Amino acid sequence: MKTLKSISLALALASGAITPAVAHSDKPHDKKPAAAVVKEQKAWGIAGDAKTVTRTVAISMKEMRFTPEKIDVKQGETIRFVIKNEGKLLHELVIGTKKELDEHAAMMVKFPTMEHDEPYMSHVSSGKTGEIIWTFNRPGNFDFACLIAGHYQAGMVGKITVAAAEKSHGDHGKH
Repeated sequence: MKTLKSISLALALASGAITPAVAHSDKPHDKKPAAAVVKEQKAWGIAGDAKTVTRTVAISMKEMRFTPEKIDVKQGETIRFVIKNEGKLLHELVIGTKKELDEHAAMMVKFPTMEHDEPYMSHVSSGKTGEIIWTFNRPGNFDFACLIAGHYQAGMVGKITVAAAEKSHGDHGKH
């Protein structure tokens, strides 16, 4: 009987020590070993290097809103986004096209525990700060959003306008 009680106690302790992994709870994602950033060209740009940052843009996340909600960028700029979560819930900032963000948001509703980590996204726990370094090498109108299930649908979105680079024709007529 003593052995049976010991086994039962051991099983109870072991089962309490095992918790399911949930990607989008209020806890941050587990940090994976640092790997080289994959530089994959996207419609909205490519992962940037810290040494080529031309400007830093601070963004705060709180109560299902980003501040600022609109960001203007010049083609060729490498931006360091410093993303502060001033809210009580886990949020994320994901840059993309409206179509891609719509598709990703739909996937997050179906699979809320889906883990994802790309250089154009940052998951930020309450009270913490995240960062994205991104080179906007293509002009156009792009979006950013929090794709945690329910957040996107609540309007946690913003716009990035990338102005085409001016053609260099000297400095004629500019004062």
